[in-house]
Amino acid sequence: MAATERETGRRRAAWLISAFALLAAIGAAGALVARRKRASVDVSTPRVSVTANGMEYTVLGHGRKTILFIPGGPGSEIPTGGLARRGILAQLQPYAEAGYTVWQVCRRRNMPEGHTVADMADDYARFIRDELGGHVDIVIGESYGGMIAIYLAAEHAALIGRVVLALAAATITERGRELDLRWARARAEGRFGDAGAIALEYVLPGDEMAGLRRRLGPLVGRMFASSHTPPDDLIVEAEAEAAFDAQAVLGHIAVPVLLLCGDNDQFFTPDIVRETAAGIPDCTLVWFEGMGHVRAAMSGRLPREILAWIQ
Repeated sequence: MAATERETGRRRAAWLISAFALLAAIGAAGALVARRKRASVDVSTPRVSVTANGMEYTVLGHGRKTILFIPGGPGSEIPTGGLARRGILAQLQPYAEAGYTVWQVCRRRNMPEGHTVADMADDYARFIRDELGGHVDIVIGESYGGMIAIYLAAEHAALIGRVVLALAAATITERGRELDLRWARARAEGRFGDAGAIALEYVLPGDEMAGLRRRLGPLVGRMFASSHTPPDDLIVEAEAEAAFDAQAVLGHIAVPVLLLCGDNDQFFTPDIVRETAAGIPDCTLVWFEGMGHVRAAMSGRLPREILAWIQ
């Protein structure tokens, strides 16, 4: 490898490590801008709880309108510890400061084998009925959460006002399915160094980067070692993703949809995203130019674009 290529690899690796460390802090820049513009409001103390079927959730804000935030995966949980909790605050705070009550809700625990993405949408519909009084104003589904949000919008439209599909579409590339399946299996089996190396494939692809991924894998893998998502649930989610294809239900979506995606996303390519947008009766499509999946997820543009659309 030429010296310039090695240096590029090192820079990209350093960026990815920072990305995984700060991924929970998505939207922090937007929150800072919001804080400067708005009068002081106490949205700094999340309320954490769990439903009877094990859907962990955290609530931030006291606004009259509600947002249901469905996080990515495979695997979902409310992080513990000070740094992780601050990450949750940074992710949700722009919406709370804009006057919404934000509910970040994880998947149920101990899902049965064969539980599909559509079944997970049914779980969230039940959450809306049981915990939110039967209606939520905005659903924001990010990545894996966006896949679930498609079915939620198509099959439970009476429960929701609008839907945001952030970095998600109606199908996923074969490479994305394969990567996430290997990543979930490594985590479920406690092979966190391998999980870290697999995660690095998102931004350091190719055989020429394999050695660098192996060396950095244990460092990145530490970020997954504290996960408390049950191993079986990781596998259920990954297998559900591998079987996911929501093209047939797009025409059933009867609520307005905002679709946000990076034009370099290797999970949801531009062709897949355009097909998804074309299949939804009322869809606004916004591109994050020059961004892949992880970089777009970290972008402060996400909360800005979402708030501009819903307001």
